[in-house]
Amino acid sequence: MADEIQNTDAPVEAPVSAPAAAPAGDLAPRDTRDSRGRRDDGDKRKFFKRKVCHFCKSKLDVVDYKDTKLLRRFMKEGGKILPHRLSGNCTKHQRLVSLAIKRARTMALLPYKARV
Repeated sequence: MADEIQNTDAPVEAPVSAPAAAPAGDLAPRDTRDSRGRRDDGDKRKFFKRKVCHFCKSKLDVVDYKDTKLLRRFMKEGGKILPHRLSGNCTKHQRLVSLAIKRARTMALLPYKARV
């Protein structure tokens, strides 16, 4: 044993300790952003059920401006026309709906603005 010489110049490796355990309620670290600041959601993306165009589903080609009950479905409470993202209409029928609502407003069948 006397023949063995210990080298004191070599760096001493510290024992590797396990990372601190997360609190009981946390399953993942709070900040999961990459180097660009984007969130890393992994495979947990949210998928929404796509809305189907009411007119394509019921195979209607004409949107009648006199059918105020149907047209009110595509308006907000304040009187604004719903965008196709919210109403679910396809582009073709959204144009027809907005035109019918505008005609109904002109004929005073629908209000331009809701009463306060």
